[in-house]
Amino acid sequence: MADTHTALITNDAVVFGLLAIILGFIFKTSHSENGSLKKFYKYVPALLLCYFLPSLLNTFGIVDGHSSNVYYVASRYLLPACLILLTISIDLRAIINLGPKALIMFLTGTVGIVIGGPLAILIMSAVYPEAVGGHGPDAVWRGMTTIAGSWIGGGANQASMKEMFEVGGDIFSAMVTVDVIVANLWMAVLLLMAANHKAIDARTGADTSAIEELKLRVEKYHAEHARMPTLNDYMMIIAIAFGITGLAHFCADFLGPYFGANFPWAQEYSLNSKFFWLIVISTTIGISLSFTRVRHIEAFGASKVASSFLYILVASIGLHMNITAILESPMYFVIGLIWMLTHASLMLIVAKIIKAPLFYMAVGSQANVGGAASAPVVASAFHPSLAPVGVLLAVMGYGVGTYMAYICGLMMQAVAP
Repeated sequence: MADTHTALITNDAVVFGLLAIILGFIFKTSHSENGSLKKFYKYVPALLLCYFLPSLLNTFGIVDGHSSNVYYVASRYLLPACLILLTISIDLRAIINLGPKALIMFLTGTVGIVIGGPLAILIMSAVYPEAVGGHGPDAVWRGMTTIAGSWIGGGANQASMKEMFEVGGDIFSAMVTVDVIVANLWMAVLLLMAANHKAIDARTGADTSAIEELKLRVEKYHAEHARMPTLNDYMMIIAIAFGITGLAHFCADFLGPYFGANFPWAQEYSLNSKFFWLIVISTTIGISLSFTRVRHIEAFGASKVASSFLYILVASIGLHMNITAILESPMYFVIGLIWMLTHASLMLIVAKIIKAPLFYMAVGSQANVGGAASAPVVASAFHPSLAPVGVLLAVMGYGVGTYMAYICGLMMQAVAP
């Protein structure tokens, strides 16, 4: 991984500027009329590039993604603001009309991760037992519990597993690398599938009518209410987004420590995490406002502003990926890949059985593996109006994450050599 001292650029203002230039370049070229560029973007989604190009800055030591605060700013300020603007324009009735398949796919994803960890240990025990050995705090199974926490709920649940299973520092840092790279590779696969979702759904015979209806309702609303935004409109969007983000931070700063100090069981459900409260409060206020006249800010482009925040977040997530890290501990990556393949296979089998659209499979998976930071990214790769579905499922992931990851941890301990 890029070392702080060897990173060429350490000033976050410069890093942020570079990300902005990369995003501008991708958007400019992806909307170009040039024939070869059109052909390129037909197969490579622009969103994937927004994520992959920044990873090259980290891989080649130009920027050290882990010492940069750009992701922290994006995830703590822009992400809540983005979720607020996306959920204010939500049509909750239409999302409920999507039916139970979205929930079934989300829970299938959770089960896939719970059984995938122990299965990966059993397979590696038979092939290469040294890869899943270790004793005490640095036992491999202990490190894997943190991946389970991350892949079912997110960073807060990952931290909970580290404390619960007393995971050693060395194995933890190795597993963080596996977590980030394997999860990011899977996200890249989902984005590629999203770009071809119509063909895939046609082949599997999935019923996409409820999703199409939701898209049409959003487009109809835009056609009826859209108008040219003024400076006053943009200032209203910014006031609402960051005003509520500030309120959510204020409440989270109180609620996280309060639950952590007074309720011993709070850690199991991430209730001691400020980030958990930040996401839940932002989303809840956004959904509440969707029933009021405030939702008309969508008419002058609230979701477009939200999407611009989301793309900055995607680029900052990319900064954490170091492609060469796979070479440092290849066996751990094999474990991670077996685990992810188990999750993916179960998702695809169940999706086939219940004829679920690819959208439910992709978003159900990402709501588990990526959480609130990236589930809306994958959802919006299908259509911008679908981003709130990703948010709602990801918030559920926080609820079940620690509980299910704990069960997974106990199963991995039972099968570890």
